[in-house]
Amino acid sequence: MIGNLSIFMIGLGFAVRATIAGDLQTDIYDLIDVSRSAAMVGEALGLTFTGFAFTLLFGSALVDLMGAKRMLLLSAAGYILGSVLILSASLMPVSDTVTTLVLAGMLLTGLGWGAVEAASNPMVAAVDPDNKTHRLNVLHAWWPAGIVVGGLCGVFVAKMGLPWQLNLLILAGPAVVMVYLVSTIEFPVTERVAAGISYADMFKEVGKQPLFILFWICMWMTAAAELAPGQWVDLTLSRVVGMEGIILLIYVSSLMFVMRHFAGALAERLSPIGVLWFSSLLAAIGLYCLSLARSPLTGFLAATVWALGVCFMWPTMLACVADRFRRGGALFLGLLGFAGGMSIQFVLPMMGRIFDQAKVEAAGGLAAFERLSGPDLDAVLIQASVASFRSVAIIPLFLLPVFAAIWWWERRGGRLQAVS
Repeated sequence: MIGNLSIFMIGLGFAVRATIAGDLQTDIYDLIDVSRSAAMVGEALGLTFTGFAFTLLFGSALVDLMGAKRMLLLSAAGYILGSVLILSASLMPVSDTVTTLVLAGMLLTGLGWGAVEAASNPMVAAVDPDNKTHRLNVLHAWWPAGIVVGGLCGVFVAKMGLPWQLNLLILAGPAVVMVYLVSTIEFPVTERVAAGISYADMFKEVGKQPLFILFWICMWMTAAAELAPGQWVDLTLSRVVGMEGIILLIYVSSLMFVMRHFAGALAERLSPIGVLWFSSLLAAIGLYCLSLARSPLTGFLAATVWALGVCFMWPTMLACVADRFRRGGALFLGLLGFAGGMSIQFVLPMMGRIFDQAKVEAAGGLAAFERLSGPDLDAVLIQASVASFRSVAIIPLFLLPVFAAIWWWERRGGRLQAVS
């Protein structure tokens, strides 16, 4: 229950950030520099992933010393304090202090997110070490569940005309519950500790496993294909498909919640690497189709393909590493998460810069863009949205030959198998 709630909390945070991105742009960043406002939002959202990545980098190495309990309490504190800072910033006159508070709040929620992953992934891998793909996918099914709840709350807040800041209070709620539950429960040791592998041996494994380095590089691309478009979807697709982008995110997340419960069966038929190959193919097709979508129907169809592609990526990557490199323990899982988080730190601002550049070029210059309104403004922003999504669609294509080579080698009995 604790693991599910912790993953639910970070999924809720993902949805809240996607929901309030447009409000942050309108209420804060447009007032600072309208020509760079999308890039500034991307930088703020990306800082969350930086906090996530660095907490995983250091927290995964320290989780056995700190204990999962302290790590999860740290995560709850990050979400509570981060929400308070962003809420406070939104109520102040726009200034450098406001932008600093927003960035600090995003960073704190990222630290909380990383602490959850640092504690929960090795904890669940230790509970059922022979069934990691299924267990980790079921655990991470609660990520899209949190997105669904957070997205629906965001839609309700908007439709009722309530202040958008209410989303931040909703985010802090599960964190408060986490503090109470975690304080009353004892946690198991990780798989590495149970096996008697020392800290020194765990760190030595990094240099001994070139295949892990390959998985680490691939994680940069799988995360970019899954998380960056999801965080960007409401801000960019609302005008393109004629509906709120957050509705697409809710739909995609509902589909992912269901599908992740079938990951174990798919992995048995295809192998985890086979699942990742098909995931990469569908993700590339889905992202490209999202850039072409122009109606709610085509938006839903493209989002379905994308969702089926990215659905299994994150937890199956974790499972592949946990199965093959057991001596790497929580450190290897943390390094993988670090790669995923840092990937988004680069990709989100990149999408923002592409969006800003495309909108200005389509309008015929900054001065012309600032004069636009109504349908003319929508037409320009549609072109910018297409450009930003299409820029990401190519990323999963680079994964296809890599996963195909590993899959082919392992099916022929190659030695890319679990490392005891």
